[in-house]
Amino acid sequence: MTDLTTLDGALLFTTERLKCRRWEPTDEAGLYEVYSDPETARYIGDGSPISHEECKHWLQVTATNYRNRGYGMFCLTQLDGSLAGFCGLVHPGQQIATEVKYAFHKSLWGKGLATEMLMALVAHARSAYAISTLIATVAPENTPSQRVLRKAGFEFVEERLDADHQPERLFQIGPNELS
Repeated sequence: MTDLTTLDGALLFTTERLKCRRWEPTDEAGLYEVYSDPETARYIGDGSPISHEECKHWLQVTATNYRNRGYGMFCLTQLDGSLAGFCGLVHPGQQIATEVKYAFHKSLWGKGLATEMLMALVAHARSAYAISTLIATVAPENTPSQRVLRKAGFEFVEERLDADHQPERLFQIGPNELS
């Protein structure tokens, strides 16, 4: 079992309506709450809702990422402390490019929180980890996320096939955007 001491809940940044912090071991329940919803999960991985066992594994993977890279997935709360969702900087399948990922509690969709978070996450990636270029991959039918990416300064690069040979759209933000 992986040492979870890196899951310390340290605050990373605050936006007008959100706080972003590193994960804590107790975030397993929140992970399950967000990612077990079929509507939320449909654009994540194979589209299946997450299990409790997968949540435990994800905590271990994130602890390892924090230890090896200094970053990974993060928890988002509203200013009152209630769970908003999750975001992060990841390298799926050991890809070289740093990719942004995010998911919000379904009750918070359509309120502009994703754009607010993503702009702050890009700034945090640059200032805290010196990551100047970020990518995002999105299912072609996930038009809300594509709008969020564009509002946050990401540009469409190409449509391609993912590791499972499913179409995905690649977006990127480079060092000069959001300056």
